[in-house]
Amino acid sequence: MHLAALHTPSQIQLNKAGNLKHFLTIEGLSKETLTKILDTALSFFNDQNQLITNNLLEGKTVMNLFFENSTRTRTTFEAAAKRLSANVLNIDIARSSTSKGETLRDTLWNLEAMAADIFVVRHSSSGAAHFIAKDVCPNVAIINAGDGRHAHPTQAMLDMLTIRRETNKKFEDMSIAIIGDIKHSRVARSDVAALQTLGCKDIRVIAPNTLLPYGFDDYSEDVRLFNKMEDGIKDCDVIITLRIQNERIDSPALSSQAEFYKMYGLNKERLAMAKPDCIVMHPGPMNRGVEIDSSIADGPQSVILKQVTNGIAVRMAVLALAMQGQLQEQGLIEAIAV
Repeated sequence: MHLAALHTPSQIQLNKAGNLKHFLTIEGLSKETLTKILDTALSFFNDQNQLITNNLLEGKTVMNLFFENSTRTRTTFEAAAKRLSANVLNIDIARSSTSKGETLRDTLWNLEAMAADIFVVRHSSSGAAHFIAKDVCPNVAIINAGDGRHAHPTQAMLDMLTIRRETNKKFEDMSIAIIGDIKHSRVARSDVAALQTLGCKDIRVIAPNTLLPYGFDDYSEDVRLFNKMEDGIKDCDVIITLRIQNERIDSPALSSQAEFYKMYGLNKERLAMAKPDCIVMHPGPMNRGVEIDSSIADGPQSVILKQVTNGIAVRMAVLALAMQGQLQEQGLIEAIAV
């Protein structure tokens, strides 16, 4: 799939005042909108860098609709919603009425009728969250928790928050490398889009040609391809390693785990080629000894666990902003005040 495919028009995600009412993809959103999400996320940390709890979503109901498994993402969304004092329902889609023949539309309409205010949706089909927001439940705030190979916008924003908090550098002054399975990674797509929107001018994609998406050459000059690991990470400020999906192993795209680690695994020798203060990130779950050596994953330059904490803050921000944007769109409040 082309990296730029499935763009969502900004008007679907934004209300008439230009504020967020759904969060479906990074594409189409402005630097101002992304910065507002990051600033709001930062406001949920106290002076001791601990997450706070408030009542911004008190009385609201958040439903986690995960048509595709992801314990980590669902749990952090649940933690975020509860820190905002929302009611949280985790719907077991595998045992829902859809498995009994009910259409997706009917299932969603029934859930909406149960006074749902926010749907957090994860689905294996690209564009599912967009379909729900546009054609099924436009008056419910829809948050995309990952759709097919298309987008994972909250993961991208927690990555951006982590970079902002841990480097103290401007995005336009940094060199950032993304390593691994770009072709099948919604995280890579969303990260590239967020970095470009925030002004990064040196985005390096490091991967074998078999793990690059169709149409990669059409991308902008801000994104450069490196087939050789050592060339791509030289003097980098940030390295983001991606999870290799096990179903790609022993396929034409990827011969073996050992071969991938030999060519593209992040180890001490390769990390030493980056800047001394380079940070290392990974969306998780990690395959140790495949994408990354344990000495790096657990080392002083790793901010992988900090990404998890930042993920709760970002998801708090997105839930709060989208809910208030929906209320503003429906004329129930006059202004956004987070």
